[in-house]
Amino acid sequence: MRTPLRPLARILKARAQGENPDKIEAENKRIRHEEMADKSRQRAEGRLLVLGLAFFCAFVVIGGRMGTLAASVPEEPRASALGNPIIGQRADIVDRNGRILATNLQTHSLYAHPQEMIDPLHAAAGLAEIFPELDEEELIADFSGERKFMWIRRQISPEQMQAVHDIGSPGLLFGPREMRLYPNGPIGAHVLGGASYGREGVASAEVIGVAGVERHFDAFLRDPANEGAPLELSLDLTVQAATEQVLAGGMSIMNAKGAAAIVMDVHTGEIISLVSLPDFDPNNRPRVLTKGDQSDSPLFNRAVQGVYELGSVFKIFTVAQAMELGLVNPNTMIDTQGPLTWGRFRIRDFHDYGPELSSTDVIVKSSNIGTARIAMQIGAARQREFLGSLGFLEATPVEMVEGPTGKPLLPPNWSEISTMTISYGHGLSSSPLHLAAGYASLVNGGTRVAPTLLRQDDVAPGERVVSAAVSRRSMDMLRQVVSRGTASFGEVPGYEVGGKTGTADKPRASGGGYYDDKVIATFASAFPADDPQYVLIVTLDEPSENSGDKPRRTAGWTAVPIAAEIIRRVAPLLGLRPQVDTPQSVGITLTAN
Repeated sequence: MRTPLRPLARILKARAQGENPDKIEAENKRIRHEEMADKSRQRAEGRLLVLGLAFFCAFVVIGGRMGTLAASVPEEPRASALGNPIIGQRADIVDRNGRILATNLQTHSLYAHPQEMIDPLHAAAGLAEIFPELDEEELIADFSGERKFMWIRRQISPEQMQAVHDIGSPGLLFGPREMRLYPNGPIGAHVLGGASYGREGVASAEVIGVAGVERHFDAFLRDPANEGAPLELSLDLTVQAATEQVLAGGMSIMNAKGAAAIVMDVHTGEIISLVSLPDFDPNNRPRVLTKGDQSDSPLFNRAVQGVYELGSVFKIFTVAQAMELGLVNPNTMIDTQGPLTWGRFRIRDFHDYGPELSSTDVIVKSSNIGTARIAMQIGAARQREFLGSLGFLEATPVEMVEGPTGKPLLPPNWSEISTMTISYGHGLSSSPLHLAAGYASLVNGGTRVAPTLLRQDDVAPGERVVSAAVSRRSMDMLRQVVSRGTASFGEVPGYEVGGKTGTADKPRASGGGYYDDKVIATFASAFPADDPQYVLIVTLDEPSENSGDKPRRTAGWTAVPIAAEIIRRVAPLLGLRPQVDTPQSVGITLTAN
């Protein structure tokens, strides 16, 4: 409520006393004006305080930001671009120890703007001299026509770039490029596969994988979210190089058409080495064959894509399953009287082993008849289920684009005769990688492992395929194959080796049947035999050892010596110490002082 300037009570009282009522109004006006001035002053002071605080906070923020910028590392500004730019960067690939298997190299491309050339004839002659594969007449025709743009070379070396620069033509231009480089050349070529260019522009190009792990992990290698983290493989570069060197020498000595070798960790399934010969240099990847047999191409991966009847290396699976089922033990006597007849089919042994052999000697001497009789006790259904548990009925899950192509060839009707022939490695075709995984699962204590090309720090045990006792007995049988059986050339001083040989007739490419003088020789081994850590598979295509009067093609003469040399070379690289028997000193007496 506002106070009246002329309150009636005070006016009446003032008149009664003879005072002037106007003084009362003037006094009230003065008091009211003083109150209004006080309120205005307080309002102005509050506004000044808020404004001062705002300026103070602004100066604190600006000062803090300037201090942060002063303490930071200078960085050039980067211009942002709209749209989907070409991703040029690609992550490295390294082995299990961090050594480079595939990396990138900054280089340049060469392209031309013919309309900007002053002397097309001189430019064409200079380019033909620098790049002999280019045709000078074709270059002149291109430079003199209506073309406004053309590629000359997708990538050039610094020396070639300088030589082109010296031509001095304004129509010859360079663009930045990132090329894929494999510093170890052919080593690990089939695993790495190779890379090529995808989308291209004058300022950048997209590097994409075309085969092997480069293709399988293409999305990972190109993903910027990984911030350049390398792809770590399970391969060991030194083991890979040693295996390739020994296998190449052995393939030459044994006059083989091709060869494959796999070293695998029996507990994790890690592939330490995978070799297929003949090989190629991924820095200069050859073209795919357009006619003929693709297996004749160096691009063909025999270890993964090659499916073969691998022969007697399968016999240990048959005996191991029979022991697991309680049908036999290592000393059970098996009828080996031959030939074993089933309808029009006759199963024979390479030698006459007499009327019977123990289960162990069926493996040691490699009796087809004995193995077939054991398989008859197992039956087709149980045999198929067991081989399926070892991974022989489907393609391996290995991380390569070629993996799904190596699918086993199974009999259309798994009959009793199929059961008998499959028991000793005929009638079912699989890859050497399948065999490596199967042997690893059998000798590691009996748990299934899946082959992998990625480094594994911790792997959970797979499903059990045989008991630990059967696994140990199977390894003992494989050891006896080397110590007194068909793989006697497989002995390696300091390392106990166990394994099984397999020699299978090679099927004809057309017309059916098998060659009389061509075989697939395989040796599947594990070492050290007392505590298996690694499996080694060596397979030779059409080997022939010709040092004697007659060619010798069996695995015991061809694949086994090569495998023994590989083990001798790579076992120390894998950290396995040799076991050396120290002879007891004779005639020395120890005395105490």
